[in-house]
Amino acid sequence: MHYFLDNLPERTQKPREKGFTMVMDKGLSVRQAEDFLSVSANHVDIIKLGWATSYVTAGLEDKLNVFRAAGIPFYFGGTLFEAFAVRNKFDDYRKLLDKFQVPFAEVSDGSLDMDHDKKCEYITELSKQVTVLSEVGSKDEEKIIPPYKWIELMQKELDAGAWKVIGEAREGGNVGLFRSSGEVRSGLVQEILTKIPFEKIIWEAPQKAQQVYFIKLVGANVNLGNIAPEELIPLETIRLGLRGDTFSHFLDK
Repeated sequence: MHYFLDNLPERTQKPREKGFTMVMDKGLSVRQAEDFLSVSANHVDIIKLGWATSYVTAGLEDKLNVFRAAGIPFYFGGTLFEAFAVRNKFDDYRKLLDKFQVPFAEVSDGSLDMDHDKKCEYITELSKQVTVLSEVGSKDEEKIIPPYKWIELMQKELDAGAWKVIGEAREGGNVGLFRSSGEVRSGLVQEILTKIPFEKIIWEAPQKAQQVYFIKLVGANVNLGNIAPEELIPLETIRLGLRGDTFSHFLDK
C-alpha cells in the first residue's frame, strides 16, 4: 500500500483460502488483460473465462500466457463443461483442460438438468486432474431451490472433491442467490452459513450492493466471485472500509 492507515480490517494474503476474489473475464483482449493485471494482480486470486467465451475469443493462448506470467490461475466457465457433458464428451473436455494447461475446472448444472450423483462423479474424476470448483444453483429464475437443498447439494459436492462451492448468480446477479431485482435472498444465505463453512463458499456477487451485503455479513475476507475487471479495485476498497458503503463498518472493531 502507498501510505499507512490504522483501523483497517486485516486482509488475508495470497495464496489464500478465504478473502478470495474471482474475476469474470467476458472477452478481454490480450492488451486489456495486461492493463488489468498491471494494477490489480495483487487483488485477484483467479480468473474465470465466462461461460464458453473461450471458444470464440481470438488470441486465447496469448491471453492465458498473460495470466500465467502474472501467476494468476484461471479456468473456463461451467457452461463450457455443460456443453461437453450434454454431448457425452467428458473425455474431450478433460483433454481440453490438458491442452490449455488449465489448473482449475468448474462443474455446474445451471443450464441443464443433471442427475446429482452424476455431477458428483464428474467432480470426483476431475479432482484427480485439476482443482475443482462446483457451482450450485440454477440459471433459471423460475427455479427456486429451498435452503435445505442448497446445503445438501453443497455438502455432497464438497465431499465429492470440490475445493470450494460457488453460489450461482450469473454475471448479472439476478438469479439463484438473488431475486430478479438483484436483492439478496438473505434468509437463504444465512441458513447456508449455519451448515457450510464460509471459507468453502464463493458467493457470486457482481453488483456493488451484493458485495457490500456479504462483506458486512461475513467480513472483509468473504469469498466473492463474478467480479468485473473494472470493479476489482473498488471491491478491495469496500473490503477495507475505504468506500462510503462500509466506511464505518470496521472502525474500532
